[in-house]
Amino acid sequence: MVFNSFNFIIVFPIIFILYYVIPAKHRKSRNMFLLFVSYLLYIQWKPTYSLILFGVTAITYFTALAIENTKHKKLSLTIGILLTLLPLFFFKYFNFINDNLSSFLAVIGLNSHLPGLNWAIPVGISFFTFQSIGYLCDVYYKRQVAERDFLTYALFLSFFPSILAGPINKASLVIPQLKNLRPYFDYRKAVEGLKMILWGMFMKVVVADRVALYVDTVLDSYMNYTGTSCMLAFLLYSIQIYADFAGYSLMAIGVGKTLGFELTENFRRPCFAFSVSDFWRRWHISLSTWLRYCVYFPLGGSRCSKLCNYRNIFLTFFVSGIWHGANWTYIVWGCIHGFCLVVEKITGQHKCEYGWVGKSIKIIITFLLVCFSRIFFRMPSLADAGSIISRMFDPTLPLAIYIDKVPNLPFTVMGVGLLILKDFRDEFMPDRFLLMNNKSCIIRWTTYVCVLFMILVAGVFGSDQFIYANF
Repeated sequence: MVFNSFNFIIVFPIIFILYYVIPAKHRKSRNMFLLFVSYLLYIQWKPTYSLILFGVTAITYFTALAIENTKHKKLSLTIGILLTLLPLFFFKYFNFINDNLSSFLAVIGLNSHLPGLNWAIPVGISFFTFQSIGYLCDVYYKRQVAERDFLTYALFLSFFPSILAGPINKASLVIPQLKNLRPYFDYRKAVEGLKMILWGMFMKVVVADRVALYVDTVLDSYMNYTGTSCMLAFLLYSIQIYADFAGYSLMAIGVGKTLGFELTENFRRPCFAFSVSDFWRRWHISLSTWLRYCVYFPLGGSRCSKLCNYRNIFLTFFVSGIWHGANWTYIVWGCIHGFCLVVEKITGQHKCEYGWVGKSIKIIITFLLVCFSRIFFRMPSLADAGSIISRMFDPTLPLAIYIDKVPNLPFTVMGVGLLILKDFRDEFMPDRFLLMNNKSCIIRWTTYVCVLFMILVAGVFGSDQFIYANF
């Protein structure tokens, strides 16, 4: 269910009421209701794809039990991971590998090409696949006991707030909450969750979707615009993808809270990161955690020679690039981040802040590096990425920005400005200038009404998809 859709506004209150109608002591009944709702909402995308979700659930459930009850734990883990990855491979990577293999064979004089697949990628497949693999790794390394109750585990993987685009939850966080009795209604959590939903909606429809009007206009036909316009578009694209993805994550966590659940934090003001290493401690935190526990540590982490450690860092972000999409642009994007992290580790810049002035300079440099890497993240091919980079740094082109191409410029400036101001306050002055969490009821409710008013007046509706739902 897309959170910025009219359906969400209608359906979620019904789910909320029916959930709390079930007495708190009937934990299993509540879980079965949530499981039914989660699958029902997933089926609306394409009913047959729910079979893939169920298949991944069954494979990893029985694999985890096998890991605990057999002497061949590593073999069980390997087979379980390979079987779990099969649907993701066929839906997301088959055409990419097939096309590149065919191109290579053509170069050496062999003509061979398997038929391509025209199937749409199942919604959330990368997220629930990685979440299930994370669970298997936790069971293998004895960080998590294998879950015996199939329905509990099925709900853990399919829980509707986070299945579309994360966060990638750890079993150790969610499964205990599913197995324990939950209060009939937690007023404090519900209020906190509704605040998250409200601000997440603001980030999505007022900031991300409004900025997208300029970004998409320029980048989809970049040859008609100046290099300066392209630079501005990529600066705004970083704001767009942050507001879009963090807005979704915030709403997902908020929906979970209204139902009494704590989900994984996914963003922590990444625009104020002072290094690329710090950026990945703040951006898509659930993926960073997954990569650390399921790729970096198994490769050897930092418990090896420096050279091997640098290799492990680079390979981890190579995997991150592959996870994001079946395209060389994503692989290059991942390699850029891996290279930056290795350089920071060698030079010690992943820890140094150099006081307020030095930290401010490093924040700007980090933001620009991340924006540059997103050229490869956003453009459809390496050729387009190279072309737009050359255009951005072409001194013969005029410096015009074409502000008139920004629809409703005051709304765009207001949305971006408020987002930056809020993140600045949360980062550097968390206990001052409180609005939504102010002790004064008047200030709190005035803030709620103002944010809701801005959503209704300045929001862009009809853009019913989140960027990371495509991954």
